[in-house]
Amino acid sequence: MKPATAEWIAKAEGDLFTVERECRARRRPNYDAACFHAQQCAEKYMKARMCEAGLSIPKIHNLVELLERTLELEPIWDAYREDLALLSGYAVSYRYPGESASLERAKDALRRCRRFREAARSSLGLPNEKRAGRTRRKSQVGSRKTRRRR
Repeated sequence: MKPATAEWIAKAEGDLFTVERECRARRRPNYDAACFHAQQCAEKYMKARMCEAGLSIPKIHNLVELLERTLELEPIWDAYREDLALLSGYAVSYRYPGESASLERAKDALRRCRRFREAARSSLGLPNEKRAGRTRRKSQVGSRKTRRRR
C-alpha cells in the first residue's frame, strides 16, 4: 500500500472514531459533527482508493461525483449510491444555523458510513473486523478501577 493511501485511511478512521464518539456521548453530544464526519469518512475512503490506483485526487466533496470517478475501478460501489448521496449532503447542511441533526439522524449516518467503509476496506485489501478500541477489554476496566483507588 502506498504511504499516501495509508494516510487517507488513517484520516478516514479518525473521522469514523469521531462519529462513533458523538453518537455515544451522553454529555453535550454533537450530532451535527457526527453527520459531517460520516461524510468525511466516506470521502476519504474514496480518495484512498483513487490514490492507491494512481489517480489524481480532486478537491471536491460531493460523494456522488467521487463515486462517478471511481466506478471504473470499483463498479460494485454503485450499490452504495443512495447512502453516499445522503451522506454527501452532510458536508454542508448541519455546519450552519438553520438545521440540526438528531441522534437518530446521526446513527443513520453512522450505519451508512460503516456500510460503505466495509466495501472500501475490502477494495483496498484491508480487514473488516471491528475497529480496535471500540470496546474495552475486562483487563482495561479493572486497571482503571485500580488506578482510581490509589
